[in-house]
Amino acid sequence: MLSQHARTGASSLRSARAAPGPRAAPRPARVAPRAVATGADSATYEQLEAISCDLSAFPACSFFRVEAIIRPWRTPYVIRALSEAGIRGMTARDVRGVGMQGGSRERYGGTEYAMTDLVDKAALDIVVARDQVDLVVRTVAIAALTGEIGDGKIFIHPVAEVVRVRTGETGAIAERMAGGRTDMISGNASD
Repeated sequence: MLSQHARTGASSLRSARAAPGPRAAPRPARVAPRAVATGADSATYEQLEAISCDLSAFPACSFFRVEAIIRPWRTPYVIRALSEAGIRGMTARDVRGVGMQGGSRERYGGTEYAMTDLVDKAALDIVVARDQVDLVVRTVAIAALTGEIGDGKIFIHPVAEVVRVRTGETGAIAERMAGGRTDMISGNASD
């Protein structure tokens, strides 16, 4: 038989849980990528932090699209890291595919995912100026890293031109890459 105190405590917990009120959507914990990626060692991080992309095959190209295929549950970490690095424009989509993983089921929080040979992934597309490519690739790679097979891939595609539909502006003006990060920090960005 429970004591009066134990019964009262349990019922007050139940009523506190059932209390109506607005609830904010749960946000991912703010954790540094190194703390989350338990399977990776410091040599891997050093290698990722030293990434320098060879863009010499496209000397006249001013813009590049960085396409990152990553684990879906790493997406909030990658987006936050890009935002903190001053990268503000990207497109995210859900994709399915198979690579080195060979369609192995992915595990997160003790639960297996994927009912077919195709594994759910997230794709992020970020169009940046030539001088921002290395920053974006490093940021995505470090934030997406878990140290296990299936962490993903990053592809870099040349972009011939950028056009803002609303104004017809083209090039660096259309993408606000002339000042990019500087404009964002100083508050001069209008779009």
